[in-house]
Amino acid sequence: MTTLPLPETPLYNHSLPAIETWLRNLGSIQDIEVLNCWTLQRTDWSAEIELGTDQIVVCYRAAGEAGQDLTRTYKYSLSRADLEAVILGGP
Repeated sequence: MTTLPLPETPLYNHSLPAIETWLRNLGSIQDIEVLNCWTLQRTDWSAEIELGTDQIVVCYRAAGEAGQDLTRTYKYSLSRADLEAVILGGP
């Protein structure tokens, strides 16, 4: 298993295997066909996470007032700890 850098480390200083390990540790499941896409399921919400070239896109499914999806984007310059907090904070 890949060793993760310190949580305060910006995500752009993580290797791809480290980012994948982190997402697995969060409970995310990698899409077998679209490898940069992950699904994260929680009791009261679910999200699709896409690893883009310059940002992470998190789409919370049916989380809006009228049941629409809510999309948030985050730069890789954020620390892993900050990203984890905002992603797991839910919609």
